[in-house]
Amino acid sequence: MSQTLYINSISKSFDGKKVLDNISFEVHPGEILTLLGPSGCGKTTLLNIISGIVVPDAGSVRLGTTNITPIPPEKRSINTVFQNYALFPHMSVFNNVAFGLKVRRMPKDVIRDEVYNALELVHLSDKAHHKPHELSGGQKQRVAMARAFINKPNILLLDEPLSALDAKLRAQMQTEIKQLQQRLGITFILVTHDQQEAMALSSRIVVMSDGRIEQIGTPKEVYETPQNLFTATFIGNANIFDATIISRTQTTNTGGAKSATVLVENARGVIDISGKDGVGEECKILLRPEDMRVFKREDVADDLGGYMLGTVTTKTYKGATVELDIELESGKTIAVSEFFDEEHEELDEDVGDKVAVNWISGWEVVYYPHEI
Repeated sequence: MSQTLYINSISKSFDGKKVLDNISFEVHPGEILTLLGPSGCGKTTLLNIISGIVVPDAGSVRLGTTNITPIPPEKRSINTVFQNYALFPHMSVFNNVAFGLKVRRMPKDVIRDEVYNALELVHLSDKAHHKPHELSGGQKQRVAMARAFINKPNILLLDEPLSALDAKLRAQMQTEIKQLQQRLGITFILVTHDQQEAMALSSRIVVMSDGRIEQIGTPKEVYETPQNLFTATFIGNANIFDATIISRTQTTNTGGAKSATVLVENARGVIDISGKDGVGEECKILLRPEDMRVFKREDVADDLGGYMLGTVTTKTYKGATVELDIELESGKTIAVSEFFDEEHEELDEDVGDKVAVNWISGWEVVYYPHEI
């Protein structure tokens, strides 16, 4: 039965450099939680502290009601799938998966049944007598996972598990990992620097930077409502604009502002704001490429003041979308995604076209100086 994992005020330094700074969060039973961040942010060190390979300088790791911080790795109910798979090259697939059960001196018939059940779960029962060098990268990864979960750990740790695979196989393995986790019901903690991988696999994402947590949330939360500019720019593509509030709309009940007109790139736009935001206040606005709308300049010539003006510099066809890079009159380049639909089978904008750009009001995320 999976238990909640509690990470309490964990700090760690190496050679005087702080790698983790007072990290705290919980990992819920049966979820896939991803530690996501750039290289050097501390995510692998944190994973190694959870596994017991590294001892923290301060703080504790608790599994349920048990403080496991002083418990050695081999005695924790936590197994790790390493980036390089760490398979024994001289052993068959069967013996690689069976290794942990043999160390525990389980009966041979139990080992046989458990190994074939595990191989069946990862669709490799027909490879039981192959050696690792006879397997593809994806098959090796599945063997490593079977060897890790056959001991029925409370938690399975995966350290950059798909980094050695090509793009098509990565996508396939993402689906398989998610399905396997759902069948097993084991808590998975994944380390990756790949945003797409984190978005595809995770129940929740812990976004990390410089040994600190920037945000914890579902993939939808960290993408649509990032709490700061680091998360906004690290997760997906983002257009960040400087803006100034030039007027406010008042609510009838409280007198607080519910929306405001802003000036951004010499264009007027409407944003959602709180009651304390004042005229003249500066802010930054985050808009994802899919939040933007593009028009030919001549089609909106009656009110160009409501649009950012620019020129299409690149156009990339991606099947369901067309990706545009647009250089605004200020020299700033922004990214725009246009989606096909039944009414617009073909999008007209092309490289060199003069265009006008605005956004869907309410889809923006607004940051003030103290939040950046």
